[in-house]
Amino acid sequence: MTAGTRGTAEDGFRGWREAAREALYGPDGFYRRPGAGPAGHFRTSVHASPLYARAVARLLGRVDEALGRPPALDFVDMAAGRGELVTGVLGALPADVSARVRPYAVELAARPPGLDDRIVWRDEPPEGVTGLLFANEWLDNVPVDVAEVDASGTPRYVRVRADGAERLGEPVAGPDADWLDRWWPLPPEEGLRAEIGLPRDRAWTAAVGTLTRGAAVAVDYAHTAGARPPFGTLTAFREGRETAPVPDGSRDLTAHVALDACAAAPALPGARLLPQRDALRALGVAGGRPPLSLASSDPAGYVRALAAAGEAAELTAPGGLGDFGWLVQPVGVGDVLAA
Repeated sequence: MTAGTRGTAEDGFRGWREAAREALYGPDGFYRRPGAGPAGHFRTSVHASPLYARAVARLLGRVDEALGRPPALDFVDMAAGRGELVTGVLGALPADVSARVRPYAVELAARPPGLDDRIVWRDEPPEGVTGLLFANEWLDNVPVDVAEVDASGTPRYVRVRADGAERLGEPVAGPDADWLDRWWPLPPEEGLRAEIGLPRDRAWTAAVGTLTRGAAVAVDYAHTAGARPPFGTLTAFREGRETAPVPDGSRDLTAHVALDACAAAPALPGARLLPQRDALRALGVAGGRPPLSLASSDPAGYVRALAAAGEAAELTAPGGLGDFGWLVQPVGVGDVLAA
């Protein structure tokens, strides 16, 4: 166990990874609370438009084709919230695919009432998956430690109390230091910060490892080498507003993902990184306005098409949801984003 993840000190300070794990996933943690779930606090692509679930359904169809239409096709929704994505995907599948699909929702919170009986609710992904594992905004909630450069130029673990107060702890060492050196080297300038993404690399490798054949996709706030944020990205959301990252269980704690490091971790061929706008366009989501001639020939259809175009534009917008990163990892199949 590294210095950054040791137990709580007598004065209440501990590493961010441990503090966030308890605040998010402990007995009274943010993600275990009943109610509306994450949708009550922040808006993801899943909540923005049903077009997103339909695009994921098309992706599942492409995986199905790549697998040769197996008798049973798995769909695993990681960090399923209240089951919004898996429900939307099931509703968008063609009948021949829907009849063969085995849907799983992976979430620590209790199963919400009224969910489709076909959906298997689990706290861990199943093993031996043949199909698609889809992780929408999961990795950003895998807790990580935070490093900050001290006055001597040494990266140290940032320790935090439940009220959000911070102080510097021990120098970063061991595998955490190796990860920083490779993926997020910190210049010797006091105050620079980084989130140590090693737990996310391991979590992604384990998730990909559940696949026998198919594809795993991670979608998240992301950055890559050469464009790391100099002061990190740790933040929080509560009731629809961004707020201070305080590990007290009352808010979502999140940090952007070094998605290139995750892509390299499983050491498998074919990993592909691309922005959401490109991934969704490859899956048929475009923000173009319908032709004005439709307004005369089919006014109701024009209104529907105009609304869909607006939703597509939001999902693919630069500076917004379109900038999310997609990591696509095939396992035993080709490029499932190819038309």
